[in-house]
Amino acid sequence: MDDVRRWQVPGRVNLIGEHLDHNGGAALPIAIDRSLLVKARRRTDGTVNVWSRGERASFPVETVPGDVSDWSAYPAGVVWALRESGVPVTGADLVLESTLPVGAGLSSSAALTCGVALALDDLAGAGRPREELARVAQRAENDYVGVPTGLMDQYAVLFAQEGHAVHLDFGVDPPSAEPVPADWGDDGLVLAVIDTGVHHELAAGEYAERRRECAAIASELELSALASIGLDGLLSLTDETAKARARHVLTESTRVRGAVTALRRRDWAQFGAMLTSSHESLRDDFAVSCEELDVAVDAALASEALGARMTGGGFGGSAIALMRPEQVDRLRARVEAAFADRSWAAPTVFTVRPSPAAALLP
Repeated sequence: MDDVRRWQVPGRVNLIGEHLDHNGGAALPIAIDRSLLVKARRRTDGTVNVWSRGERASFPVETVPGDVSDWSAYPAGVVWALRESGVPVTGADLVLESTLPVGAGLSSSAALTCGVALALDDLAGAGRPREELARVAQRAENDYVGVPTGLMDQYAVLFAQEGHAVHLDFGVDPPSAEPVPADWGDDGLVLAVIDTGVHHELAAGEYAERRRECAAIASELELSALASIGLDGLLSLTDETAKARARHVLTESTRVRGAVTALRRRDWAQFGAMLTSSHESLRDDFAVSCEELDVAVDAALASEALGARMTGGGFGGSAIALMRPEQVDRLRARVEAAFADRSWAAPTVFTVRPSPAAALLP
């Protein structure tokens, strides 16, 4: 297979259900119409070459964790994880072209790892199911790069449908993925993304700390996963920080169920209220927001958005807002002014649509 194969891989926006994947809960992401293009050609000399944003990296297919530490650790991690799973990767030339902003909380890393996994599996003729490739991409980030991600991003990238959100349940193994119509466009609304320009680095420690906190709480309550906590369990906690973290998981799980119902009913006022309530919980109870995200959400609400929240792991990245198209320019002006008043770099505001999952292009 010496011809070049091309894979279009979307980014994602998580509508609601933040930090629930690694707690055995549910999430409601969409794939978006900003994406990564992976061009792949097979080699047989045991070398992988990767070109991205004017840079080139090379490494052998026998790479192991610790060999690569720059941006190319992500594709190198996929090669390692695929070979560990039994896929006979013999080498490849990979070219990555992206319209996804890096570090914006739109899952550029999952697009990269899932795209490379799909491409290399395709070149090897292995035909591994997408559930398995999602695990490969997660393992590349967890065990090679050292970022303790859950599975929500990979599943969003691999299982989304155009015009739909995907209701993911991580309380079962493998996780279930149910499409839910996301018809706000038919009702004259858009989903705006506010990229704050604060590039979060989940490997820096705060994300891992939240995971450790949640695992410790689940262990204390003798739960298999924190998302199964009930009100009695929450009230039994005495440490205020632990109680706050658990309260977010409990209430966010309820919000996901409410958001799915609101989407099905096209009840946009209720859906927007869920978004805003989710942000307040992430800010106050789970403590993963930051000043820039809070300012962006406040600007969206002041621009008469139906609801707004941070999206992604937090500590930077992007916020989202459900609003009418004519309000987007007002939001852009308001948030740019708010950032300028604080001497912050200007944010970027754009709209996204629910888009299809990663696919091989003709």
